[in-house]
This record gives sequence, structure tokens and C-alpha cells, in this order.
Amino acid sequence: NSENGETLSEARSTYATDYNNLRTQIDQLATDASFNGINLLNGDSLLVKFNESGASNLNIEGVTYNAAGLGVTETDFSDIDADISLLDAATSTLRKQASTFGANLSVVQNRQDFTKNMIGVLEGGAGALTLADTNVEAANLLALQTRQSLAQTSLSLANQAEQSVLSLIR
Repeated sequence: NSENGETLSEARSTYATDYNNLRTQIDQLATDASFNGINLLNGDSLLVKFNESGASNLNIEGVTYNAAGLGVTETDFSDIDADISLLDAATSTLRKQASTFGANLSVVQNRQDFTKNMIGVLEGGAGALTLADTNVEAANLLALQTRQSLAQTSLSLANQAEQSVLSLIR
């Protein structure tokens, strides 16, 4: 008997009920962990394409990590050491998978950063090709107009000189 009048058997039963309710929560969390219809914790796989043809890609394999997939079985806590071993194994499995998902996330984020930087460079280059400095272009236009005016004036003068020579000959 404990201080609150509960026997060891009653306490184990209460803890077993709480534990089994938590198992149900694990199942619900695994089922609810979907995004855009893909649930990597419910066995779905995700193919991430890095180019338009799909030749460069990363296939992220999903896992089934509900309570049964993690090996967390219902218990009555009759063998606490075995139950602790199951929980330790499930924790180890989750840590390994978290590491795998983390590595995949790193690859996707690096590619995303590269793509964003490439977009920035291409937009900057396109802007440099299509946007002109109006002051520079105005100066170029004025210089061109001045050259054209000088050319017309020199042609006019040359034409007048020929006219003068012809009139002297007559």
C-alpha cells in the first residue's frame, strides 16, 4: 500500500492505462504528420526534383512510425525492464531517422539556396541588359546628333565649294 491507499497492482494498472493512451497519441501524431498529401511518417515517399527534366532529384523514403512501427506495444507493466528496452529501441530508431531526415533537409536547403542565388544573378543580368542609364544614353545620342550635324555641314560646304568652282569656270 502506498500513502494514498493505492496498491502496487492498482498503480501499475493506472500507469499502463496512461502509457497505452500515449501509444494511441503516437498513432494519431504519425497519421496527422502530412503536408500536401505526403506523410513521411506513414510510409509515403517524396521525390524532390532539382531541375525541369527531373534528372537531378532526391528520393526521400518515408517510414511507418506509428506505435507498431516503432515496436511500442501495449503493456500492463508486468515486465518493466522489457518495456523500458522497447522504449529505448524506439528512441534510438527515432534518432536515427531524425538524422536521415535532417541530412535530406540539408541537401534540399542547399539546393534551394543555390537556386535562389542563381535567380538573383540571372535577374540582375537581365536587368543590366534591359535597363539603360538614361544619362549615358542621352550623352551618346547628343554626340551622335552632333556628328550627324557636322557631317551635314561639311557636305553642304563641300557642295558649295564645288558650285563656286563651277561658276568660275563658266
